[in-house]
Amino acid sequence: MEKTHHPKRGQRTIVLILLFPLLCFPVLFSGGCKQDQSPGGENEEQMTQSTPVWAESREKEMNLTLGFRGVFNADQPSEAILRVAASTVYRLFLNGTFVGSGPARAGHGFFRVDQYDLSDQVKEGENIVAIEVAGYNVNSYYTMDQPSFLQAETTVNDKVVLYTGNNDHFEAFEIKERLQKVERYSFQRPFTEYYEMEEGYDQWRANSDKVIDKVRLEQYPAVNLLPRHVALPDFTLLKPETLFAKGTITTQKPIQYYKDRSLVNISEKFKGYPESELKVVPSQTIQEMVTATKELLNAPYNAASPLKLKKDEFFILDFGVNYTGFIGARIICKEPTMIWFHFDEILTEGDVISKKRMADVNNQVIYVLQPGEYLVESFEPYTLKFLKIMVTEGECMVENIYLREFAYPDNPKATFTSSNEKLNQIFDAAKQTYRQNSVDVFMDCPSRERAGWLCDSYFTAIMEKEFTGYSRVAHNFYENYALPDKFEFLPDGMIPMCYPADHNDGVFIPNWSLWFILQVDDYAKRGGDMQLVSDLKERITDLLGYFADFENEDGLLEKLESWVFVEWSKANSLVQDVNYPTNMLYSAALASAANLYGNKEWQKKSDELREQIQQQSFNGDFFVDNALRANGTLKVTDQITEVCQYYAFFFNIATPESHPELWEKVAREFGPNRDEKITYPNVAMANAFIGNYLRMDILSRQGLQSQLLSEIEDYFFYMAERTGTLWENVHSQASCNHGFASYIGHVLYRDVLGVSNIDYLNKEIVISFADIDLDHCSGSIPVEDEVISLEWSRSGDEIRYQLQTPAGYKVKIDNLSSAKTTDMSK
Repeated sequence: MEKTHHPKRGQRTIVLILLFPLLCFPVLFSGGCKQDQSPGGENEEQMTQSTPVWAESREKEMNLTLGFRGVFNADQPSEAILRVAASTVYRLFLNGTFVGSGPARAGHGFFRVDQYDLSDQVKEGENIVAIEVAGYNVNSYYTMDQPSFLQAETTVNDKVVLYTGNNDHFEAFEIKERLQKVERYSFQRPFTEYYEMEEGYDQWRANSDKVIDKVRLEQYPAVNLLPRHVALPDFTLLKPETLFAKGTITTQKPIQYYKDRSLVNISEKFKGYPESELKVVPSQTIQEMVTATKELLNAPYNAASPLKLKKDEFFILDFGVNYTGFIGARIICKEPTMIWFHFDEILTEGDVISKKRMADVNNQVIYVLQPGEYLVESFEPYTLKFLKIMVTEGECMVENIYLREFAYPDNPKATFTSSNEKLNQIFDAAKQTYRQNSVDVFMDCPSRERAGWLCDSYFTAIMEKEFTGYSRVAHNFYENYALPDKFEFLPDGMIPMCYPADHNDGVFIPNWSLWFILQVDDYAKRGGDMQLVSDLKERITDLLGYFADFENEDGLLEKLESWVFVEWSKANSLVQDVNYPTNMLYSAALASAANLYGNKEWQKKSDELREQIQQQSFNGDFFVDNALRANGTLKVTDQITEVCQYYAFFFNIATPESHPELWEKVAREFGPNRDEKITYPNVAMANAFIGNYLRMDILSRQGLQSQLLSEIEDYFFYMAERTGTLWENVHSQASCNHGFASYIGHVLYRDVLGVSNIDYLNKEIVISFADIDLDHCSGSIPVEDEVISLEWSRSGDEIRYQLQTPAGYKVKIDNLSSAKTTDMSK
């Protein structure tokens, strides 16, 4: 069982009452301000002398970027540790060299401490710490609207030598190169990046004599600190694989400019700079930039060979895989130059035209450069496979183009290889998708939103355990939900659909909160921190109390508030008045809550609800999606979706035994190759999120591994082949890198490799061999620092296997195949 320290709910009540008034109304201190250590957790990640600081009276200013510089001396060798917490986002350098970016996110009023071991980077004598901090101060799904600050502390051989506070250890200035009044990146994320630079803009990071225009720093009261708890990301430099194309652009004004909601809906509820105040509006300019000529190159990219670009010329580079990270390059220009880094996950019409594919994101970083040499790197992470570099003014040379990876570290013990190369590519795509979507919380996507969504995270959390051996991100994810006493803007008892985030508009997905209960139950079964599970009891009890007010005379949820979400398909238009998939989920959530906390009444309600759904929703052929109330009477409609059937079997409303004819339709006639116009045209097709993934599980339960293998290829190989990641939808008109989709790695482990179940609490492993069309398969699953390793091959009527398991685990072999098995482990 994994154990970690976290604040108890009782401790949080007083802290949150005190914290925000102090942060919102700063004071100047003549002496040090002692930090409250009570919620801090692990001592090695705590700061002892530093306090939060920011530019005086500017802690609520939107999109203000400050640079902090501090100097310390060290002998070699020395153990040097730097700890940092910030609001909103920081980037760290030592002696001009990139060190890291963060922080890991936490619930409202809490901030996680990142810890960097600088021992191998510290030089003898003077060392310069440079920290850039962007204080966004807008509500979003990615970062929260909280006052800006930096708190940092450096120790050398356990002695504090540099820290923020009421001292002159750090000096700060406003980084005006990054324009402040710019548009947002998307509805879900804060601001875009637009830079105006002169040569030497970054010299302050490595030269303590470089003069800066200092701002007065103000010291702020202590904030509540928590350990990061999860591993620091990988920051590997990734190079483009291919120089895909070059060409020219021309200006052509569109018939009508598209303006998305992040540009036109700025208000007190949705913060940002209104269009009238923006200094530049690239989202409109880029709609005028049209490719005039294009020449396909498909040549290997040589980082040392400069790309020469004149006005209105471009190059497109292909990174080979859809990665997430910070876009960087070396640029040399002899005249004033404007250069655009425009990017996307896939090509549109053979070009990078992100506005045609996802109109509501601003996939560009822009630099306006005076003559000189520059090393540039984006401050925020972006997701791309293709990078289009365009020059619209002047001319320049661009070399050493890279993407600094921003992903959870790869665990090399998580492996899968088979005689089917398509399955191997799908597994690699699942792992890549997982890593990019779990840096600190489980995100839906690393691009458009970077948001910690419920439901998506149910699937991603399972992959964390199997790809890393631990549930550390899961712990942070659920702890974040445990931290606040209540969630502002939401009804009492309700929890956010994604978090950490601000929901000023009051929008929530009521049924998505039910997935939270399933997720906590699954976390507990996978050996999670039971103290955290216990601390969440009140939150879950309050949540179920909220839903009780929406139960009708039959115990079914009716007329739920706000945004009811079933799946990205027709099912989302059938959510009122009584939505049966939602009630299926409600029944499962009640059962999970009963299991977690031993509440028999919740289990009874779950059973009664299941019976009502069976009686009302099933029309003799299919489960119907909804019922409408007219004149006081509830009438079941004739609306049917594929995903509703999957909900029914996934949540055990139906079984192959209770509904054999429906099961035959679902198993044999539905799936990736169904022609909706011919086969059951009255049943609307399911989508990837979440129907097709539910289908994977219900087929697995019935031992249909051979069919699963074929369907996995049909559903997912084209995604893995095109982007090296797995997508939000069956089509590419949204995110092509969605965290939940990594769950197919679990399916491959379970149904192809044959590690069909791992009971982490009782330390039991079930290995199941099935008749599938493979000659051999091998793979390994980390279990903390140990591993489950299985390798098998089939020849004729014999399966030979080798198995390695962690100490103390028992193994059960289920041979469901027609072949005999031979253990070659001994």
